[in-house]
Amino acid sequence: MKLHFKINYHSQWGQKLFVSGSITQLGSWQEDLAAEMRYTSDGNWELLLDVEDDISELSYKYFILDENTGARIWETGEDRLISLETSGMKHVIIHDSWRPFHGEDQAFYTSAFTRVLMKRSASNGQEKIAGSEYGSKVRFRIYAPRMGQDKVLCLIGSSSELGDWDEDKAIIMSDRHFPLWEVDVILPPTGRLEYKYGIYNKETGKIETWEFGDNRILEKSHLAGTDLYIMTNGEFRYPGEKWKAAGVAIPVFSLRTAKGTGVGEFADLKTLVDWSVQTGMKMVQILPVNDTVATHKWTDSYPYAGISVFALHPIYASLEEIAKYYNKKLWKRYEEEREKLNALPEIDYEAVMKVKSAFFHEMFTKVKDQFLEDKAFQQFFDQNRHWLVPYAAFSYLRDKNGTPAFLEWEKYRTFDVKEIDELTSPAQPHYEDIAVHYFIQFHLDLQLKSAAEYARSNGVVLKGDIPIGIYRNSVDAWTAPHLYNMGSQAGAPPDAYAVNGQNWRFPTYNWQEMAKDNYDWWRKRLSHMARYFDAYRIDHILGFFRIWEIPQESVQGLMGQFNPSIPLHIDEIRGWGINFDYDRFCKPYIRAHFLHDRFGEYTEEVKNDFLEEYQPGHFRLKAHVKDQRTIADYFETVEGYPKEKFKQIKDGLMSLAAEVLFLEAPFSHGQSFNPRIALHHTRSYQDLDGYTKEMLNQLYTHYFYHRQEDFWREQALTKLPAIVSATDMLVIGEDLGMVPDCVPGVMSELGLLSLEIQRMPKGSSNEFAHPGEAPYLSVASPSCHDMSTIRGWWEEDREVTQRFYNHSLGHQGTAPQFCEPWIAKEMIVQHMYGRSMWAIFPIQDLLAMDPHLRREVPQEERINVPSNPEHYWNYRLHLNIEDLLEKDKFNKLVKDLVVESGRDRGY
Repeated sequence: MKLHFKINYHSQWGQKLFVSGSITQLGSWQEDLAAEMRYTSDGNWELLLDVEDDISELSYKYFILDENTGARIWETGEDRLISLETSGMKHVIIHDSWRPFHGEDQAFYTSAFTRVLMKRSASNGQEKIAGSEYGSKVRFRIYAPRMGQDKVLCLIGSSSELGDWDEDKAIIMSDRHFPLWEVDVILPPTGRLEYKYGIYNKETGKIETWEFGDNRILEKSHLAGTDLYIMTNGEFRYPGEKWKAAGVAIPVFSLRTAKGTGVGEFADLKTLVDWSVQTGMKMVQILPVNDTVATHKWTDSYPYAGISVFALHPIYASLEEIAKYYNKKLWKRYEEEREKLNALPEIDYEAVMKVKSAFFHEMFTKVKDQFLEDKAFQQFFDQNRHWLVPYAAFSYLRDKNGTPAFLEWEKYRTFDVKEIDELTSPAQPHYEDIAVHYFIQFHLDLQLKSAAEYARSNGVVLKGDIPIGIYRNSVDAWTAPHLYNMGSQAGAPPDAYAVNGQNWRFPTYNWQEMAKDNYDWWRKRLSHMARYFDAYRIDHILGFFRIWEIPQESVQGLMGQFNPSIPLHIDEIRGWGINFDYDRFCKPYIRAHFLHDRFGEYTEEVKNDFLEEYQPGHFRLKAHVKDQRTIADYFETVEGYPKEKFKQIKDGLMSLAAEVLFLEAPFSHGQSFNPRIALHHTRSYQDLDGYTKEMLNQLYTHYFYHRQEDFWREQALTKLPAIVSATDMLVIGEDLGMVPDCVPGVMSELGLLSLEIQRMPKGSSNEFAHPGEAPYLSVASPSCHDMSTIRGWWEEDREVTQRFYNHSLGHQGTAPQFCEPWIAKEMIVQHMYGRSMWAIFPIQDLLAMDPHLRREVPQEERINVPSNPEHYWNYRLHLNIEDLLEKDKFNKLVKDLVVESGRDRGY
């Protein structure tokens, strides 16, 4: 049998097209053995193969080999699958269309749509062959992922075999390989066929809409001599408006239900899904849910500091659900404490964890034998052993040593597989302290999977969150330290919400090491997430282009540098007309004339205790406060300072340590440098002469906004394709902050949705973004967890609020003092009617539309303050979700906004 592959792809110089597949002639899925196609003309490629006659099924996929870089670029989507008849077929032509990563429809091929929003409950279409009695069999195939449950795709055309354009004779196509639709038709090999696809309404028995554009053409003479002609027509051309939907955002810990134990739990997500269905919300967005238990204190509430990227947080387990699994009533003994905790206005993290931990250990002791013999647990253990055993060992050693800092664990400071296997052996006397963590994780997995399946069955997408970094004292750092730069700290440059930048204290990634196994750690991490989620947000996706890296001797994000980056050689700096002086530009610039501005009445004391005058009016920091890290360490131990004095002196010394214009590039031996971010705010810059300032301004703009663009684009395209393609989840990149110009293009190329926040406009001179101008492939939100809510923001700066009221909302006169319900509604409406595929609203912002439901004090609605590294993440919703389900007037308001804005359409 001859297989004749044909595809149209307009390649670039140095690119070749290959077919990889399940048969020997296509390399049996070994990339190096894939079959190379032959270029003919005008973007057309062909491959002719002789294969065995008994092949009944073939799976394959196309990829491009770029000979310039050696990179292989696979087409997007699942493997192509073709069923072949083995009874006498001699010639099969396979005519395909290339499936690119980018394009507005690519999001619809993710599991968020194929598994949730557009899932097919039953197979449709006729299995028998339509058309003439004689001729060649033509298999019409087309991708159409946007299809409501009561809709199917149909085929109609200019020949009698395709109904002669009579809608009553349209051929219903099969969706057994959804989102691919197909039907076989026998056609005579003469003449010219015009045809089109349409969306057919099963309830009315009519074509609801035709695809957009001209008729499709098939020259039937091409069928001569073929037994099967497989025509894959690319994608259905949807007419009308783009598909859009709305969603709600709330951390799991912030949920409140009548059954809770003082904190939101995975089981509570089901109640939130019920409310989402009632109000037309099609997505529930949460924050990271990984275990963050490091110290057993409230500081563990920070959800982006997981001790494992696989393990789930014990705080989210429902005690009642665990008890019911064993038909026990132990949880009843905890009822009084549960009710007490659940009545609190905010989360008491330590009290909740104390109660739940006691329950876990008591219940495990009672059911240990039953649990360990449970077939379901044994299957879970086998599937997850690679992370579960190290996690349990880490948790045991953390508690035994009283610290998660594994470098202090003596014998176990360095991870060794044999030693950990011995430590976690069932024969050990402490095995119960190991296995209890298996017990907790097994039930967390059951409960989150149950919530996820409940969401899927109700047509609601559950969206998770991937932190950009790992916690320094985590299982991941312990087991594979070579994958991270443990001597560095990740963070973010300054912005309006954190003027000194952010220091997340996470180690940065060693991308060179990660690339050696094709980012296996990332692929395993995301595959595990796909157990629960059908969409996820990549926190700080800019980190895949470059990360803001802060040296260990610094504390503030101000002192960071981009990694990787192309630093400036000392000769290049001089070439810009700048007389480079290392001591003047790279050491803290401390002069007498501005010390009083920093320290006021404490100036002389600061001079005596912390500064050394090496020449008149010129100072340097003394050794015990020589940099930001030693300053921070000193003020952690010092006592006796009044609070105001303590803060002024500490902050002032921190600012002196940051009085530099250039930072030496790592490993450059004093030859290459990077400009310090926001250097214009330093006294060092302000005291320069006008010419040097101007040259420095030009160099600064070149370095931060032009120099790195191509380099950073290359870095992202080296990492992101392998990571994104690890699963079929919908991917949203959090691309806020100092966004390089190359980012939007790369995200579009990979089919990633961007994040659009009204208060953080991108690439615009406008003070506020307008949802009506957002890109379609995006998520638009009025606020996020790192900001104040719209009500809190309204009261922060009257001048800003006034400008927003006049220019963004279009009202004249003076803005109201507070964010009245009608103002909140107008802001919600703007987003509902915006261009973004998704409009996702923090639940606090939705409740702001109702004067009776919203919280009395808006400042109590805030989840996080990024500028405060010691923030307590303890926000709770102030009313039960069950009660919210009963608020008919409010729920109708939300649902009406969803419907009226067109965010409830089936396709």
